[in-house]
Amino acid sequence: MEPPKLILLLLMLGTIFIAISMAPVGGENASAIKVDVGVILDSDPVSGRMRQACMSLALSDFYANRNHSARIVPHFRASISDDVDAASAAIDLLKNVEVQAILGPQASTQADFITDIGKKVKVPVISSATSPAISPSQNPYFIRVAYCACWQVKAIAAIVEAFGWRRVVFIYENSNFGSGILPHLTDAMVEINVSVPYRSVVSPSADHEQIMVELLKLKTKQTRVFIVHLHPTLASKFLLRVEEAGMMSSGYVWIITDAFTSTLVSKDSSVLDSLQGVIGVKPYVPNSVELKNFIGRWKSKAFRQQNPDMDGVEHNVFGLWAYDSVTALATALEKVGTSGLKLNRTINSENSTDLDAIGTSQFGPLLLESLRNIKLKGLSGDFHIVEGELQPSAFQIVNVIGKEKGVGFWTEKYGISKNPNPNHTTVYSANKDDLGAIIWPGDSTAVPRGWEIPTDEKKLRVGVPDKGGLEQLVKVTIDPQTNTTVATGFCVDVFEQVMKSMPYYVPIEYVQIKQSQNHPDYDDFVNQVVFGKLDAVVGDITILSRRSKLVDFTLSFTEPGVITVVPVQQDDKKSAWIFLKPMSKELWMMTASFFVFIGTVIWVLEHQENNEFQGPRHKQLGMIFWFSFSTLVFAHREKVISNLSRFVIIVWVFVVLVLTSSYTASLTSMLTVQQLQPTVTDVKDLIKNGEYVGCRDGSFVAGMLRSKFGNIKLRNYTTLEEFDEALTRGSKNDGVAAIVDELPYLRLFLGKYCGKYTIVGPTYKTAGFGFTFPKGSPLVPDVSREILSLTESDTLTRITDKWFGNETDCSKQDATLVGSDSLALGSFKGLFIIAGVSALSALLLFFCSFMNQNKSILTSDISVLQKLSALAKAFHEEKDSSRVSQKPIEGNEDLASSPEAISELYPQSPEISIPNSPWQGVFVLDEGFALTELGSTVRDSLAITNAER
Repeated sequence: MEPPKLILLLLMLGTIFIAISMAPVGGENASAIKVDVGVILDSDPVSGRMRQACMSLALSDFYANRNHSARIVPHFRASISDDVDAASAAIDLLKNVEVQAILGPQASTQADFITDIGKKVKVPVISSATSPAISPSQNPYFIRVAYCACWQVKAIAAIVEAFGWRRVVFIYENSNFGSGILPHLTDAMVEINVSVPYRSVVSPSADHEQIMVELLKLKTKQTRVFIVHLHPTLASKFLLRVEEAGMMSSGYVWIITDAFTSTLVSKDSSVLDSLQGVIGVKPYVPNSVELKNFIGRWKSKAFRQQNPDMDGVEHNVFGLWAYDSVTALATALEKVGTSGLKLNRTINSENSTDLDAIGTSQFGPLLLESLRNIKLKGLSGDFHIVEGELQPSAFQIVNVIGKEKGVGFWTEKYGISKNPNPNHTTVYSANKDDLGAIIWPGDSTAVPRGWEIPTDEKKLRVGVPDKGGLEQLVKVTIDPQTNTTVATGFCVDVFEQVMKSMPYYVPIEYVQIKQSQNHPDYDDFVNQVVFGKLDAVVGDITILSRRSKLVDFTLSFTEPGVITVVPVQQDDKKSAWIFLKPMSKELWMMTASFFVFIGTVIWVLEHQENNEFQGPRHKQLGMIFWFSFSTLVFAHREKVISNLSRFVIIVWVFVVLVLTSSYTASLTSMLTVQQLQPTVTDVKDLIKNGEYVGCRDGSFVAGMLRSKFGNIKLRNYTTLEEFDEALTRGSKNDGVAAIVDELPYLRLFLGKYCGKYTIVGPTYKTAGFGFTFPKGSPLVPDVSREILSLTESDTLTRITDKWFGNETDCSKQDATLVGSDSLALGSFKGLFIIAGVSALSALLLFFCSFMNQNKSILTSDISVLQKLSALAKAFHEEKDSSRVSQKPIEGNEDLASSPEAISELYPQSPEISIPNSPWQGVFVLDEGFALTELGSTVRDSLAITNAER
């Protein structure tokens, strides 16, 4: 007897046994209307019998001790592993049995076929098919009573992200079941920036030899993380061959999807032994009293008694979903009722097998509406169907160690966690620390790196540019004896030290990259990696945004930045005009302007009352300049009378004090400290003056300068000696005024010509040098980490000292000479603002007082021109400035005729002397601002007194 027919016979016998066991018992409603339901079981004997037993228990539990108006009568058929046979079974159930619903097969292709039939006759098809290729949104008569395979891809992506793997390989079945998950799995990897360099497609009928050929092909790849999505039967066969190929060893990662993980409980020891270290995901089933009771009854009666030859088979989530789906169908049937149970069909006797002869169900749409959105507490947990799709709750992450062991959970809300409901956090996690201890293939506890250089693959081809010039950075020679490429230099030493520090061995061989033209083309060096000619490039390759779109760079291993180097010249301490350099031109002009301004303000405030500011016009003009400029050396001796003038002078004297102190300090520094000066201080000055600027041949700096400054005169050079020669000749003698390039090159240059050149101007930011790898190379993060380790230790410093020498110390010494030492206007802007506001405020108060004194002129009836003339005349009218009372001091009437009286009047004033000539040579110091002749004041006072007499 053929195996399919034998299986069919066994299923039919099981059906008879179940029918007998499900005969009405006490408590059941014998008058209930029977509702025929078709059940198409999988061809796999274990899965088919288990689902059959679970459905039988579900019907028995639902109708036991319960009054009901309708009762499901199951009619079992076998799909016999063929889509056509499954469709024939469905047609038979619809045509001859007139079933109102079909509990479809688990195979996605069969479910897809049968669903189309169900849609035509309007009969719901309830299936545990998981492939996303079939969906309730595409066919409303399809009810999925299992988790869609697309739900688990986020859980798998979280595992990959948690362990930091950057590349994975998909292994999937060449069927609707396998290909349906592929787009979702790819999208999940893209979201976490993980590449899929290779996909392995396995035929469902692949034999051992074909599987071994595919595994050996995978073994030659660098990636060591494999995600397997195969039907359970094919997955068992495939993973047995994995162990034979030596790929279930240390360093490998195998992740299996829920279709296979959920069946591990029923696998024999030979299969489990081949899966040691495998990681899997499966739907989480919470423990409950109902589940515990079900397991006991299922083992003792429903399955073991019917299938004594399958003693080791355990239930899984697909059996629980079968139980819950029958319960949901029975519940929906109770809600809908039993009206319209018959099919409305037209029978054509000549075409009795034609689908059109089946007709359409009137009851099907009602039952479908009740089933598409139903919620109950099932054995599998929350059994919640929304729009025909069973909603997932959580996935369990398991590790196969002898048998499967739970190591964590994944939920869409919380991510990876150690329990399915982590109420202590609301943050999504993809952290490996939230998983339990995992034993990896090869009994290793160390997390696999996820990729390796295969031992049977050629070495890592590392390109080294042969461009001549600065050999301290990279130099390429050919060994004449072995004809192999020998690379030396700073970049090569750093790369080799990084490779030695890697936690795994990476065999490398250097490949000489020759120049395609007379000057080095760094973009061409990068393209060697893009086109797959090289696996990496080591050299002075600058990390640029446009290059990073084509390749992946490691972290920079050099100091980044673009700087400008110019010649230095002896300072001009012997220059006759060095006294002008402490202050900038703008500061000199502002200071001179304020001297004139302050002098003018003082003249305005003192002109009317102070004789010192009166007289001929040339005298007054001279007084304006004399008084203000004399404050520079504090030599002003003129007496000021107005309080406003004194206020302005106090502020101005403070400003002058700060200016003179700063000037003195700057001049002292110029004369005693500075030895050398750069010829220019900023690259902008070079461009403004039309000078030539040099840069390294083939460098990106030329483009950077043009983008920043527009048209610029550039000359290209290759060696340090050419730099020196060009700077020595200068821009006007077919040379350059400055060299603009990256720090590593110019550090070498300054180290060789220490003291002759210096750095000026700003440093333009760049990313520095990096090692170049193809896009998505798993080496990049590991190499970058080792570069960080070198930077944090003194290893990189030792390599730098070996090739760069003491150029850093030299450049630091020269760096103190960079820039202008002149005092800028901006540093004193606040002082000038204070002085200006003070002077203007004093002028405003003076003019307000002046206008008030001459308000009679303002209120007169004369014209505006006449008023202005009168005001000017009043301003120029000289007033008496005497500070002595015009009346004789009481009791001293004889003061005018008695010189001795004056001596008695000022006995404590050593400054006062009474010479033989009356009232001459008498001076007093007026409040610290100026010395004035007291004699003249006294004479005037006495003259007035005599006149009054």
